[in-house]
Amino acid sequence: MRDLLLIAAYAAMGAVAAGLLGALVLRLLRNRSVALSLAVVAVVTVGAMLAGTLSVAWAMFLSEHDLGVVTTVCAMAAVVSLAVSLILGRRVVAGSRALTEAARAFGDGGPFAAPAGAPTAELADLGRELAATSAKLAASRERERALEASRRDLVAWISHDLRTPLAGLRAMTEALEDGIAQDPARYHRQIRAEVDRLSGMVGDLFELSRIQAGVLALTPARVSVYDLVGDAIAGADPLAAEHGVRLVGDRVDQVPVEVDGREMTRVLANLLANAIHRTPADGTVAVSARRDEATHSVVLSVTDGCGGIPPDDLPRVFDTGWRGTGARTPPAGAGLGLAIVRGIVEAHHGRASVHNVPGGCRFEVLLPAAP
Repeated sequence: MRDLLLIAAYAAMGAVAAGLLGALVLRLLRNRSVALSLAVVAVVTVGAMLAGTLSVAWAMFLSEHDLGVVTTVCAMAAVVSLAVSLILGRRVVAGSRALTEAARAFGDGGPFAAPAGAPTAELADLGRELAATSAKLAASRERERALEASRRDLVAWISHDLRTPLAGLRAMTEALEDGIAQDPARYHRQIRAEVDRLSGMVGDLFELSRIQAGVLALTPARVSVYDLVGDAIAGADPLAAEHGVRLVGDRVDQVPVEVDGREMTRVLANLLANAIHRTPADGTVAVSARRDEATHSVVLSVTDGCGGIPPDDLPRVFDTGWRGTGARTPPAGAGLGLAIVRGIVEAHHGRASVHNVPGGCRFEVLLPAAP
């Protein structure tokens, strides 16, 4: 037993000495390539085995012949082991370099393509993570491009919509100043109407900027959907009468929701104004509210008689600045109303959607139901 402990001690001392020397070399080469580090690891591993074996052989005072045999066997095993380790290490180095090249191409703005046949599970996991990150960045860039295009369109449309009333205001004020206006009271009423419309556009822009900046402050309170719909219909009645459109409440349930009453009233007002403007005279705009037990939510819907929205335009209805195929003139507005609707609804953890129905389209607002 004592001899076995002595042999183990000699083998351990030889292996530890080789291991410590390898650790020192690895520390000195820590900033070099992975190929060199793998080569050092292979050499240290084989060297530790060789040092431990030879230490025991020399300590056993073998004959010169026996010591030569042991040394030859260990040397051949060390050479073969080192060669195999270096060959396998080259595969790891090649996989690492291929992953580096793919990451470099990804950094230059191109898509990431994970190299096929990763030599290790860690490199394969890293490739999958980089591929997932590349997909997320591509989607983010696409959203950024769409948002930038939407903003450019919005600036162009706002500029157009501002230019027309401002030109009219200037002409009317010049006519009043020169005293050539035959009906000053009518000019005053028209100026007031244009100023109110411009003020509304500025208010919409301010509201949209707060929504997009994520600083829309909500004050939720428990209210009845029945009261919200009733107030919205009462507010939209004059506009509906002006356009010859009928406003009806179609199954409005008295279900509670916890929302900011002022902001949600604006949502319904925007939906009703959009529906009234798109519905021809003698048409009907129907408002409904019901509780959906399956999703534990409240569904508010506004159905108009616009004749339907082209299927290609349905995904863009709530985009900032979108106004469909209508003329870029009042009362089409600046295309902010529905974008504001979506922003306010999503701030309430809800969802806004639209789909075509016979004779028109239906806008739906899905809100979490109050307990």
